[in-house]
Amino acid sequence: MKLILLQADGAVVVSTEKTLSVIELLIKGGWLMIPMAILSFITIYIFVERYLTIIKASRLDSKFMPGIRDYVMSGNIDAAKALCRQTDTPVARMIEKGISRIGKPLKNIEVAIENVGRLEVYKLGRGLPLLATISGLAPMLGFFGTVTGMILAFFEMANAGNNVDVTLLAGGIYQAMITTAVGLAIGIPAYFAYNFLVSRVDKVVNEMEALSMEFIDLLQEPA
Repeated sequence: MKLILLQADGAVVVSTEKTLSVIELLIKGGWLMIPMAILSFITIYIFVERYLTIIKASRLDSKFMPGIRDYVMSGNIDAAKALCRQTDTPVARMIEKGISRIGKPLKNIEVAIENVGRLEVYKLGRGLPLLATISGLAPMLGFFGTVTGMILAFFEMANAGNNVDVTLLAGGIYQAMITTAVGLAIGIPAYFAYNFLVSRVDKVVNEMEALSMEFIDLLQEPA
């Protein structure tokens, strides 16, 4: 960037101010920017994909359970199963498994529903452990870059002898500071995303447990 200054005596002085773009700044972070970029893309992908999946799993038509109740109490088991298949949610799949076990001991029905429930919870939480790992790994990579950057700076200082120049240390210091900043910039959102998604999964699990108990209670009602 060029700045044109007009002095009191009328002389014109052109001052050049050097600027850095974000890309240039990241390049100065060294080779660690490559794994950092990969971790950032993985974080974004997992968060968006899991969020949409969890939102879809939490949607349940308010008429679903009343419809199941009416079909089961009237003995129309096939219609109840069809309603479950039309409703693509974890709760519907649990209830469908319970309906398919009607006529067997209540304990067997409960176990079947619990097994499906565990499988559905596992599906909802898929990718979350990796997100938690990234939230800790990214800052550690950043600190590793800090150490290697300072080693580089001291190496340049030692080779310069008595002719130490600040520009000789700039590369190592750039790497040290940039990698730390980028590591934290990835790790903090990943940590927030992990805890946010876990809370959403817990909410869905609580709903699954409540509706499965409602179905069990339905089976114990007198015909």
